Amino acid sequence: MRAIVLEDHGGPEVLTLRDVPDPEPGPEEVVVDVVATALNRADLLQRRGAYPEPGPPRDHEIPGMELAGRVVARGRRATAWSTGDEVMGIVGGGAYAERIAVHERQLLPIPRTVAVADAAAIPEVWITAFDALVAQGRLTSGRWALVHAGASGVGTAAIQIARAIGARVLVTTSTAKVAACRDLGADLVVDYTAGEDFVAAARVATEGHGVDVVLDVVGGDYLAGNVQALRTGGTIVQVGVMGGGRATFDLAALLPKRATVVGTVLRARPLEEKIAITGRFGREVLPLFDDGRLRPVIDRRYPLDAIADAHRYMETNANVGKILIDVAEP
Repeated sequence: MRAIVLEDHGGPEVLTLRDVPDPEPGPEEVVVDVVATALNRADLLQRRGAYPEPGPPRDHEIPGMELAGRVVARGRRATAWSTGDEVMGIVGGGAYAERIAVHERQLLPIPRTVAVADAAAIPEVWITAFDALVAQGRLTSGRWALVHAGASGVGTAAIQIARAIGARVLVTTSTAKVAACRDLGADLVVDYTAGEDFVAAARVATEGHGVDVVLDVVGGDYLAGNVQALRTGGTIVQVGVMGGGRATFDLAALLPKRATVVGTVLRARPLEEKIAITGRFGREVLPLFDDGRLRPVIDRRYPLDAIADAHRYMETNANVGKILIDVAEP
């Protein structure tokens, strides 16, 4: 099969398309013919050598953390799927390839309203957003969420999830992406390019109480503002550090808030934890795609042999939603 292999670490030019052996399924795994995969910020870090795939090294280092495709083979104890089933799911790595072996319980059925080639835009960012806002942030109807990078893959999913459960959502984004966030249903959009202050906006929107949950993929200097924007007893869920991994702020400001700060990643979790959150997402969120309340947001797509161009585009931060990689004909 063809796969994108990292034979070195560095710029997009190290992404090498080559032939590698087809995967064999473990006892509880299935092999999926990949129709499409998608880019994530973690892929850029892995390419640079800063975020290796968890677990024992593979014979070939193949990036890619999510996929959509069709089941073509099953392990001897795999019973959840049949050959030909259309599935999507998250993986620790290996999805930049024509085939991949995946534990059967990490997969989900593709919603009826979503084409298999588009479904690769769902697993990683939607499960991440659901886990951060609902599972860990305990966001419910009537409460407020603050979501940074509202036009990112995670951000576009978070806006829709918050609206679907009856919560209200304030997002930050750049000028060029303000309209996209509003169109997705954000109640309030703060344009950081224009110097707008998300702390002041959060106070006005919540009548001084503060937001209930902050979903932050930026980090860095945002931490101090997140604490100020948070209500007493609220939760900050840190799922990325695009703006830097170090932050300095007044620790005393955190104490009267009785706040919870959660640092989380999806990729490095044990298998059973990934299966658990995947299953919960499947039960609570996946049906909302079928009734039209939710939809994947796709910025653009590239063929597998143009993966370097896709990485370069992601590094410009120009995308609204997901960047997809077409691996095979749908």
